[in-house]
Amino acid sequence: MALTVCEDAWNPAGFSEKPLYKRDPVAELVAAGAKLVVNVSASPFTMAKRAARPAMMQAHAKAHGVPVLLVNQVGGNDDLIFDGRSLAVTADGRILAAGGELREDLVCVEPFHGRGEMRLPCADDEEAVLEALVLGTRDYARKCGFDKAVLGLSGGIDSALVAAIATLALGPQNVLGVTMPTRYSSSGSVEDSRELAQRLGLELKVVPIEPMFGAFLENLAPLWEGRAPDTTEENIQARIRGVVLMALSNKLGHLLLTTGNKSEMATGYCTLYGDMAGGLAVISDVPKTMVYRLCHKLNERRELIPRAIIDKPPSAELRPDQKDEDSLPPYSVLDAILAGLVDEGQSAAEVVGSGFDAEIVDQVARLVRLNEYKRRQAPPGLKVTSKSFGLGRRMPLAQRWRG
Repeated sequence: MALTVCEDAWNPAGFSEKPLYKRDPVAELVAAGAKLVVNVSASPFTMAKRAARPAMMQAHAKAHGVPVLLVNQVGGNDDLIFDGRSLAVTADGRILAAGGELREDLVCVEPFHGRGEMRLPCADDEEAVLEALVLGTRDYARKCGFDKAVLGLSGGIDSALVAAIATLALGPQNVLGVTMPTRYSSSGSVEDSRELAQRLGLELKVVPIEPMFGAFLENLAPLWEGRAPDTTEENIQARIRGVVLMALSNKLGHLLLTTGNKSEMATGYCTLYGDMAGGLAVISDVPKTMVYRLCHKLNERRELIPRAIIDKPPSAELRPDQKDEDSLPPYSVLDAILAGLVDEGQSAAEVVGSGFDAEIVDQVARLVRLNEYKRRQAPPGLKVTSKSFGLGRRMPLAQRWRG
């Protein structure tokens, strides 16, 4: 029996145009006489690995003519989510048995006799990502000693998705939602938050922050006399909300969940010490376009996210009639550009070469570059794509280079 550990098996001959290593431990062990390959792994979840990991095990089995067993870890640890989905592959490359995806499981297999148990995987990437985020949130909270969570509900789709994930992870009785309207909040935002809380079964508190916002403006006015309003006033609102939520987190002992998505984190469309304040960034590796797909997937089971929240134009509601597209390209364009710049590590010129407008690409690349300092101070976020922000991305904050 050949016992291999994780990346020992990630280098089958002919599988990739860019092999990870010069040596293939599996090939060497089979050449030494192994009749069965066992791979024990702590291989974190990403959408791409859902297909890549089984394909690699099948490639080894076909190349060497021996059965292959993959045993993979399950559970969340900080930003990483381990998805299990252990496999048994026959000597001719057929998947004989499979464990559950994103849950603990026990399956019995006889690899030399063609008998094994097969569990169905998640139906698609959207279902898998939802299950991964629920697992990651649950394990992070409980391993850190939290039974309950608190989050801000803005009436927008991002906070709605995080609230749904939190209720699935911890139970609705253990989730507190807080909506904090100001002069710029639409009546629909508060009502949509109420409707969401009712559908999810979580408790909702309404904490108007207009008096606090007014006090800040009054006391700071002498210090910036003669200067026109700008993002400073917008950020004050976000930071007041952060203070309220952190106060509730401290007083009640709840884990504060932040609600920013990957598109916002990439471009800095988030407020340091405001909506970025918290203990876990649940969807910080989920692009905005996927946020919509995940909400639609949730609603296939039961309509948890009100239609009004999904249909409304995205807005931070920090100034009159504000819309996200006032400052950013449409999310369908933005996310495609970010996939090239961040996930694929392409240069701006390479992204332009794939068919995007040069001016828009330069704008996005500049935002990604300038906001590295914000991401460095963000709470840990759950990883679901091939390249998340956090430990896997190390970029200098102080630099003159412009790519």
